[in-house]
Amino acid sequence: MHKILILIDCLSSLDGGAEKCLLRTSETLDRRHYEMQIVSFREPPERTHLQRFGCPVKVIHLRSCFGFEAMRAAIQLRGLIKREPISVVHTFFPTSDLWGGLVARLSGCRILISSRRDMGILRRRFHRILYRLLGGMFDQVQTVSSAVRAATIRDDHLDPERVIVIANGVPLQQVWAPQEKSQLRARYGFGGDSPLLVSIGSIKPVKGLDILVRAAARVCREFPTATFLILGRVAETVYFAQVQALIDELGLRGHFRFPGVAEDVFPMLRMCDVFCHLSRSEGFSNAVLEAMACGLPCVVSDAGGNPEAVSDGWNGFVVPREDADQAAARMIELLRSPKRALEMGTRGSEFVRRRFTTEGMVRQLTEQYDRLLAAKGM
Repeated sequence: MHKILILIDCLSSLDGGAEKCLLRTSETLDRRHYEMQIVSFREPPERTHLQRFGCPVKVIHLRSCFGFEAMRAAIQLRGLIKREPISVVHTFFPTSDLWGGLVARLSGCRILISSRRDMGILRRRFHRILYRLLGGMFDQVQTVSSAVRAATIRDDHLDPERVIVIANGVPLQQVWAPQEKSQLRARYGFGGDSPLLVSIGSIKPVKGLDILVRAAARVCREFPTATFLILGRVAETVYFAQVQALIDELGLRGHFRFPGVAEDVFPMLRMCDVFCHLSRSEGFSNAVLEAMACGLPCVVSDAGGNPEAVSDGWNGFVVPREDADQAAARMIELLRSPKRALEMGTRGSEFVRRRFTTEGMVRQLTEQYDRLLAAKGM
């Protein structure tokens, strides 16, 4: 039995890509060979969602990487690694990568893996410097897309042999339910056959919700009863207020719904017609894969790994970043042609079933654990 320790800056919610990845891994990992536990360096706003993980979750408080608290946290982490003992330490995000990874290595960690899930948008200047200085301490760097892999190799000056891609996966057993679209719409308070477009993501500038609002203005001129459903938590209140002001300015108040984070996104996706994801930067979107799995044609920006999931004109459309007009034109095209939209959605669903399942993701992950452990004679 090998013990895997996951270090993450904060398990703040379950709507983020990393959190979903860890949740699905904890539920699927073969417990006959691996025992997984998670350490978060910040207390989440709510602890109830931590109970959903299929493994122990511990909080080691770390507000600063320097001073007495950092020393105390380092002693706790070192003790955990030595006591278990831990076979693999796997880190997520800058503090866990740089501070946690260094403490783990100095504590005798045999295998250290870093998971990179974005194009470096969370990094500050000192992060960029430290990633280059400390990049050699990782036995492997796992990225979520070819775009993130290329950026990681370029920015951190890493050996390409040590940087691999393990894409996100969708739990297909959760996707389908017996209800028809009309039943689902009635269940969630959406009546009739009016166009329903959906987007999933935290409400913050990088997700490009303001671009979607501008695109929606054109869509609603063509389809006056269209509604845009935005699923996700408000991560930045000032930005959300700006988006609301833009909605009012463009006369779209009745066309947007913000129900917050959905406990189960799949029924809500299945009742919609088109999925929109106009992010300014992206690693590899779980939300796009979830929408594709539900048979929705997708309109996405060309950011990061989006084009690795959506092939333009085949299972959706890829539009230039910041281009609200092009995005609107593609949404209108799909709403005008339900048959083509259905065909694109079907192709997307089949693509996800072949390439992006949770089981496939965890299988690739454990294959890498096995390979690295064998190389160390463990």
